[in-house]
Parts: sequence; C-alpha cells; structure tokens
Amino acid sequence: MKTLMTLLTGAALAGTMATAQANEIVVGGKNFTEQQILASMTSQYLDGLGYDVEKRSGMGSAVLRQAQENGQIDLYWEYTGTSLINYNDVTERLSPEATYERVKELDAEKGLVWLAPSDANNTYALAMREDDAKERGIATLSDLAQAVNDDEGLTFALNAEFYAREDGWRPLLQAYDFRVGRADVKRMDSGLVYQALRDGQVEVGLVFATDGRIPAFDFQVLEDDQNYFPAYALTPVVREETLKTNPELEAQMNKLSGLLDDETMSGLNAQVDVEKVTIERVAENFLEEHDLL
Repeated sequence: MKTLMTLLTGAALAGTMATAQANEIVVGGKNFTEQQILASMTSQYLDGLGYDVEKRSGMGSAVLRQAQENGQIDLYWEYTGTSLINYNDVTERLSPEATYERVKELDAEKGLVWLAPSDANNTYALAMREDDAKERGIATLSDLAQAVNDDEGLTFALNAEFYAREDGWRPLLQAYDFRVGRADVKRMDSGLVYQALRDGQVEVGLVFATDGRIPAFDFQVLEDDQNYFPAYALTPVVREETLKTNPELEAQMNKLSGLLDDETMSGLNAQVDVEKVTIERVAENFLEEHDLL
C-alpha cells in the first residue's frame, strides 16, 4: 500500500512539474523605453494568466534576436522592418502588409512565429518644431527637400547608426533628390537629437514615430510622401516550440497586440520619458485599464 501511495505521489509530483515546465515563459526586451515597457507589460500580463515568467530586458537588438533563435528567449516584441532588413537582408521596398508576410515566412524557417501585428509603427521619421514647420510651410519630406534645395540653411540632427546605414541617410537624400552638406549634419546620440531640436540647435531631427517626446515637445513629424521609410510594425514574436507547448499563448498575445497603436505607444512612452513614471507602473496601469490584470 505504501509503495502504491509513493508511486501515486511521485506521479502527481511529476505531472505538476511537467505542467510548471510547460508554462515557463522567458520574455525578452531591448534596451530602450518602448521595449522596456512592453517587456514589463507582457511579463505582468502573462504572470497574471498563471505562467511562470522570467523577464530579461535591456538587451541589444542583435543579442536579443540571437538569444531567441538559440532558445534562450521565448517571446519578445520585434519590428517588421528590423527583421526584414537587419536579420533577413531584404532591401526591397515593400508595403507594410507585404513586409509582415515576408518576415513571417522567412522567420518561420528559423522556428519563429510572428503573431498578429499591432497598429503601432515605430518607424524612422524626420521632425521639426511645429511652429517652425508651419512658418516655413513644410509638411512633407518633399517640402523639406524643396526648402533645402532653395538654400534655406536647415541643419539636421541624426544618430550615428542612421547616418551610416545602407538604408539610411544617403539613400534618403537620393530618394527625395536633395543634398545636405556634412557641415549641416550633426551626429549624436538619439536622446540628444530630441533635446537639440527642442532647444533650436537644429531645424530637423531624426525621431522614432512612437516616441513620447514628439507630442510633449510640440514636434511635427513630416509626412514621408514617397514612402521611403520601411514599416516597423510592433509585433509579438514567439518560438514555435514555445507556442506548441502553450497553444493558448497566441490568442492571449494577439489580444494585447490589438490594443496598441501609435497614439497609445506614444502616450505610454511619454509617461516614462517625460512624466518620469516608472516603467512597471506604466505597464501595470495599462493592463488594469484594459482589465488584463
């Protein structure tokens, strides 16, 4: 009898351990505000659903992607354009829908599943101070190109990566047919670009479309009227093995993804970068607001 009870107890414990193992999710995130918010939000959300969650945020983009391919990270939020260009070396100009379908197909070969994309598109953009843009009559990148070609003496602030990227600054000048001398381009850290533009040290700055400092600093994003910049739709990406073990995870993450758009992410980012609310509190408040926690 004792032996039978021991066997039954052992079997029960094994079953419990197997269930716990099946529900372990390692959530990753990159090393900037938006990604840290999403990593915290996802971790809190999944923890509330009963998963055993480990969060590893603050990682570099390439390191995070490699960690997911190696099975060290189960889930994180990626941008369609980043996968297309940086991880899959596709330089072809594609529509947002085609970009998503292409990365979904290419990354499936690596055991990665792209879930439903959100409506948040954190693409590159050029911005001006709103009052300055209106005074100069600049609303689009074509308007900007005309102003540069008319020698209005505009100066630009860019981060070093965009200045050097194969799909960055120089191709942009070619696409819109205007020339900017080296003396009129200041290269600096991304965070300093916003300060330089706000303080009037430059007239045009490279920004990220969902950055909370855009509305907070009264910037106007110039319309990319020739669709130069690729789509960077924010999307949860999960390992295929993880999804097979936890099939309900797809619907759960798609529900969260469906709540995010440019305005929402910009507002969340502003709470952290401008209002100085903690990342954890911003994520928690959002989940509670939508009855997800």
